[in-house]
Amino acid sequence: MQTIIDDGKLKQLLKEAVIEALEEKKSIFHDLMLEVLEDLALVHAIKEGEDTETISKQEILDILEGNA
Repeated sequence: MQTIIDDGKLKQLLKEAVIEALEEKKSIFHDLMLEVLEDLALVHAIKEGEDTETISKQEILDILEGNA
């Protein structure tokens, strides 16, 4: 026995399954999206940093300690 499902019905079923999974696992989805955004921000910061002047470790420590 073979079941035939048209493309539209299959697409709708997949969409409903994804929505249901997201609703049930909101915290997992939230954490995943947060990780993605953090990674994107880090990539952006690294690229931006490649075009800036290099400073010493001591200068960074001074800034962090409020001595700058």
